[in-house]
Amino acid sequence: MLLTGEEERMLSGAEGRAVGKAMQLIVALGEVFGAEKLVRITSAQIAGVSYGNIGDAGLELLEDWASAGARVRVKATLNPAGMDLERWREMGVGEEYYGKQIRIIKAFERMGVETTCTCTPYLAGNLPSFGDHVAWSESSAVVYANSVLGARTNREGGPSALAAALTGRTPLYGFHLDEGRRATAIVEVGAELGSPHEFSLLGYAVGMRMGAGVPFFEGIKRAEVEDLKILSAALAASGGIGMFHMNGVTPEARFQDTTGLERIHVSAQDLEGARERLSSHGDPDLACIGCPHCSVKEIAEIARMLEGRRVRAGKGLWVWTSRAAYDEAKRMGYVQAIEAAGGKVFADTCMVVCPLEASGFSHMVTNSCKAAHYVPSTSGIGASVRSLESAVSKVLEG
Repeated sequence: MLLTGEEERMLSGAEGRAVGKAMQLIVALGEVFGAEKLVRITSAQIAGVSYGNIGDAGLELLEDWASAGARVRVKATLNPAGMDLERWREMGVGEEYYGKQIRIIKAFERMGVETTCTCTPYLAGNLPSFGDHVAWSESSAVVYANSVLGARTNREGGPSALAAALTGRTPLYGFHLDEGRRATAIVEVGAELGSPHEFSLLGYAVGMRMGAGVPFFEGIKRAEVEDLKILSAALAASGGIGMFHMNGVTPEARFQDTTGLERIHVSAQDLEGARERLSSHGDPDLACIGCPHCSVKEIAEIARMLEGRRVRAGKGLWVWTSRAAYDEAKRMGYVQAIEAAGGKVFADTCMVVCPLEASGFSHMVTNSCKAAHYVPSTSGIGASVRSLESAVSKVLEG
């Protein structure tokens, strides 16, 4: 690969041992994927934050790099941790897990990473511009950045995103190139999409059908941020999709030549099939909303649903969001309204990466296909997927 003089110095270790190791990783990835050179990035979103995911080995690596003086060169934000950093006891998290999770957070802080702890960095201050090259490792955020924002990122792993942040570089291949962003199939949407939940079912159904590639959606009349972020999450969960185009919605759709592309029709029956595939038998005792993290608008909607109602004894309603959205929702009284009705609003973490099995609940219901896809394997509890209203109602009195 062609490297600049500055990049050669980083690779040689002249700018520190950790930077040298990071550049070795970046160059190795570039060689594997046939990149001719590296490209400068404007930001990174780093996964591999939950202690439950990276364990002692990951913790030791982060502390080693931090102690070696590694510092990020671009804006860098973090994926969710394994617990609410303030209210971890309410989640059933033990002292040992807490201690090691905090050490992970502090190691990132020492490297200059913003400890946002959210899967929606674009709602928490990390908002790249159209055409920016970035290195993001949260799968749902990757799809959103490529598709909705028009930024350019491959689906990085946690180590490669951190390495990119430390060097300010990433290999130039895949979604960083025009040819990697071209639509590969047309998805004709024949189902009515009235809520984010239907968008999630659509994404899951398309991911299962396509597996990989870049879908071009036709037939969707309107889509808001909440629809697009949950669609992004579902596409990445059921398939290896890292980008989509949506006619009249996403910025690069107008540049696509769809002549001769395969056409895939998605009906209401296909959406129902996705729901059935993700739903197991059992009576839900915990409703989890916020995968990806809830926006303030979604928290407000849940608060309105709870007016005059309460969470039933023995049941739980857990809402998951970023610290930034939590603080804003609390200022507006939405957090207090949810918790007065018996629910809980957690920040910094989510149902997929926290030790949900420690909660004491046995069956989760959610409006997110991504959550229902992963939770049974990450925590061992059952899962069902329903509309937001139905999921919340499952745990309320009356």
